[in-house]
Amino acid sequence: IMPGITHWNHPAFFAYFAISGSRPGILGEALSAALNVNAMLWKSSPAATELEEKVCDWLRRLLDLPEGFRGHINDTASMSSLLALAAARHRLAEYDIRGRGMAGRSDLPALVVYANEQVHSSIDKAMILLGLGHENVRRVATDEAFRMDPAALAAAIEEDLAAGRRPLAVVATVGTTSTTAIDPVDEIAAICRRHDLWLHVDGAYGGSAGICPEIRARMPGLELADSIVVNPHKWLFVPVDCSVLYVQDLAGFKSAFSLLPEYLKTPENTAEDAARPTDLMDLGVQLGRRFRALKMWMVFRAFGAEGLRARIREHCRLARLFAGWVAADPRFELAAPVPFSLVCFRAVAAQDPQSQDRLNEALLARVNAAGPVFLSHTKLHDRIVLRLAVGNIKTTEAHVRRAWELLQEGVEALSQES
Repeated sequence: IMPGITHWNHPAFFAYFAISGSRPGILGEALSAALNVNAMLWKSSPAATELEEKVCDWLRRLLDLPEGFRGHINDTASMSSLLALAAARHRLAEYDIRGRGMAGRSDLPALVVYANEQVHSSIDKAMILLGLGHENVRRVATDEAFRMDPAALAAAIEEDLAAGRRPLAVVATVGTTSTTAIDPVDEIAAICRRHDLWLHVDGAYGGSAGICPEIRARMPGLELADSIVVNPHKWLFVPVDCSVLYVQDLAGFKSAFSLLPEYLKTPENTAEDAARPTDLMDLGVQLGRRFRALKMWMVFRAFGAEGLRARIREHCRLARLFAGWVAADPRFELAAPVPFSLVCFRAVAAQDPQSQDRLNEALLARVNAAGPVFLSHTKLHDRIVLRLAVGNIKTTEAHVRRAWELLQEGVEALSQES
């Protein structure tokens, strides 16, 4: 098995979004498996339910979100965003989609969701699964830093309204997948308020960095969202999988999903008093629920807020260091700003765009085949770009320097071969 594993927990794994399962998190995962509880109901595991509420509230406070936000844990941001958009659809009470469905209805207009041009593919999948169609994900133009353009968003909404379509929601991203761009959430929120649209913030990657006050200051408007997703398994050193979804209107969110068959009724969930505890099954589609809160609790208890912040800040420092090396070498160029710990860059030794793309594809293959490090790519403006993402808890400057050395050696060798 081990020879066939791509070692995501290696400190020189720089591909996609580098993640890291820390020792406390690994221990928490093992203990969760040993306990093997199903946290579907408060009754089926009171500690699992209440610990999930507690750790989500810890993270809420670290992110400086208002007390009205309530969080729960899903497997991934794909599920969290699916649930958020399902809740947005449910909020259209006049259509009663929960009761009547969507099939064969002439009274139901096309429901449109707006997002950054670099929106994660999970939003398209959510639209497919919700029966809304991925063609109704409208990609909004971005500025030179790959951030959603609020003016273009407003124009797109007005255009759809004039055409008889129904704007449903906007997905703003804090840390887009390709470049980690930060959409102007505060300006987008104002547009959503004007048109009564659900605002979902995909902070799966970048949201975690909001625990650092100086980085949180670059995310104004988070507190104005209807829902926010943050993945502790991406940059808070909790093993996969662990995705926290926050919503402002918990009662409205529950009404989109809650069902109570006879065999799941308990004295607690049939009580009428305000002290009725949470049943996690009411917060999504899953009835079986793992005890994910335990590993998150152990990581937070082991590192503390300052320990987590220190590691995120170090990762950002390493990314800036690497970006500086790229900028100083005429054979390379930076392809996007570096707001977090991801660097987008490319080799520019070739003359024409097509040759540059082939050079970068060959360079990526050569560096990855060497073995010591692992990188990935994306496309920006239809051009191949390489990505170095720092995120492992044990990554040091030496690992980043080794990646840079391999890139320099690779571009030199490929230039000589051409």
